Amino acid sequence: MAGGGAAAPQGKKKARIEIIPLIDVVFFLLATFVLFTLSLNRIKSVPVNLPVAAPPSTTKEPEEPVIIQVSDVGTVYWNRELIGMAEVTPRLIQYKSSTQNPRILVSGDDRAKFGPTIQVLDEIRSAGITQVSIETAYRGAGK
Repeated sequence: MAGGGAAAPQGKKKARIEIIPLIDVVFFLLATFVLFTLSLNRIKSVPVNLPVAAPPSTTKEPEEPVIIQVSDVGTVYWNRELIGMAEVTPRLIQYKSSTQNPRILVSGDDRAKFGPTIQVLDEIRSAGITQVSIETAYRGAGK
């Protein structure tokens, strides 16, 4: 037979997909997209001056934060020194005025109450110190 298709037992031709015309269509589409992208204008961007990393101007190491601990009986320790609750505010104000970048680490005993700890945090906020961390690891009172 002249059609090139295989004859079915009942005389009908079997459908088949010709691969060569399919490859021609794919290459035509590829060439079309390549030519289309080459004809596009380049996107214009805004120049940005990125910052350059530089070593710090001073070699002074940052100071360690002041550690304020609250014990289970409501006593307060300032860097392992036992102080009264009334003494916290004056020390915070003096620390803020004497330090360029004051940092506080608040630590509590595992049996400490929330009330005294919140009171200490309120005193830190009223003194105007913004860099406050709360320690979550166990540390015994005064240690």
